[in-house]
Amino acid sequence: MVRIQILGSGCAKCRQLADNAEAAAKELGLEYELVKVTDLKEIMSFGVMLTPALAVDGQVKSAGKVPSVELIKPMLG
Repeated sequence: MVRIQILGSGCAKCRQLADNAEAAAKELGLEYELVKVTDLKEIMSFGVMLTPALAVDGQVKSAGKVPSVELIKPMLG
């Protein structure tokens, strides 16, 4: 199972990133868990200074932008 973490305050961009990541996982047919991390200390523990950020299995794959579904797919593999 892939653990997808959305790091951010819950803003519109964070929600869009969550939607895109979920769509990418579904299109790839992955078993996944989507977790929204909103605690600032926890976000900083990832070394992320810009949100929204996307982490896959604890590894930050993107920060400070909202990649498209097509760009997220290879990050999940």
